[in-house]
Amino acid sequence: MYVKLCGLRTAEDVAVAVEAGADAVGFVFAASPRQVDLETARRLVREVPPGVLTVGVFARMGAAEVRRLAEASGVAAVQLHGDYPKAAFDEVAVSGLRLLRAVALKPDTDVRVGAFGEEMLLLDSPIAGSGERWDLSALNAARPQGRWLLAGGLEVGNVAEAVARARPWGVDVSSGIESSRGVKDHALMRAFVAAARG
Repeated sequence: MYVKLCGLRTAEDVAVAVEAGADAVGFVFAASPRQVDLETARRLVREVPPGVLTVGVFARMGAAEVRRLAEASGVAAVQLHGDYPKAAFDEVAVSGLRLLRAVALKPDTDVRVGAFGEEMLLLDSPIAGSGERWDLSALNAARPQGRWLLAGGLEVGNVAEAVARARPWGVDVSSGIESSRGVKDHALMRAFVAAARG
């Protein structure tokens, strides 16, 4: 089970994520309680060892600005969150960055992994970062194949059940591993990785 821990803001967060066995770590550039500035992101990316994917998370920002920040920070991948057109993915891809597409599952959502040039598709709740769960039965009519991550309201107590129901390739968590909004709880981070793989 591929596990991405998102919204990390301190060197300690990064160290715990790596030690817990996370496959990917996310740094939020979008407006959020978890937002990091460019200098902080650059410093944190340097703390991540090879083999753990560093992801910059962007929303409501033009593709040119996404590229500029991603390249300057040194992240290996970009997660475009929301209703970005394929042209935005094409523009970011020019720089050689790996791509993740993060969307809420709606009736018209294209659930084909790679449809926008991305290597991973992330299905999230309608309000990203809210910690709200969404109705997994919607997957019955539109289940992705391949490298897709389940997100939205996951936490230590429900991730195993959610994985059993949705059968994703991986999971992504942010608010579900926090002691307060934007503040990571290191014990919950460790427990989440173990529960997701349990």
